[in-house]
Amino acid sequence: VVKEKNRMGECPVWEERENALVYVDINSQKVCRWSALTNEVQTVSVDARVGSVALRQCGGYVIALGTRFAFLDWDTQVVTTILELEQDKPNNRFNDGKVDPKGRFFAGTMAEETAPGVRARRQGALYTLFPDHLVIKQLDQVDISNGLDWSLDHRTFFHIDSLAYAVHAFSYDVHTGKIACPKPLYHLEKEEQMPDGMCIDAEGKLWVACIDGGRVIRIDPETGKRIQTVRLPTVRITSCCFGGKDYSEMYVTSAYDGLDETTLAKEPHAGEIFKVS
Repeated sequence: VVKEKNRMGECPVWEERENALVYVDINSQKVCRWSALTNEVQTVSVDARVGSVALRQCGGYVIALGTRFAFLDWDTQVVTTILELEQDKPNNRFNDGKVDPKGRFFAGTMAEETAPGVRARRQGALYTLFPDHLVIKQLDQVDISNGLDWSLDHRTFFHIDSLAYAVHAFSYDVHTGKIACPKPLYHLEKEEQMPDGMCIDAEGKLWVACIDGGRVIRIDPETGKRIQTVRLPTVRITSCCFGGKDYSEMYVTSAYDGLDETTLAKEPHAGEIFKVS
């Protein structure tokens, strides 16, 4: 549905009031918005790699870029910093993020590669930004903080640390926003490659994007079993969300960074955004 290619398309979120899909291109340092009505893509450039975007009740967005939380006013393109974190880790940046059922923004960090396939381990963390701008650290020593969502009964928080190749379930207190007691839920099979972004559906099942696996997989959190696979026409599948007028469509982001010329020639859709009906 979106032909404009992203170096690292990520963090899609459906914005009902705009009838649009909002997402980021991390490596191009852009927040993007695709209108389902006009089919146009608008972008706002920011001054650092932007890992995630979420909606604000009052309009505009909250973003996690570089190692800071900020607000983005879409109309004026003004970015206002809320808080700087991890200033002792110049090689870190924010990655995936999402708003919890009470309007708190969860987003995690990771170390950037210093050479292809080389990065410092356990440098990331998971943070929560509260509506009053308080920030707490929820997890430490994370490799690549990624896909996150909450169970339909709001009792469980799901999180991916990509280099663990697994989805974990935590107990979650909706009143305090605190998470505890991690348990492994699903370990990816070899051909599924590495887990990236994730979302939950109306039946409480998880959809996990498999970067370098060219697919999204559906997992039943009750049994820890994979129950469905949807293959996509490019390998670097990064994240997914539900949207459309009745939320019956799944939007799937992808990336072309990390693909060599031979693969790019074979995958003309790399970096595009797909809709699964």
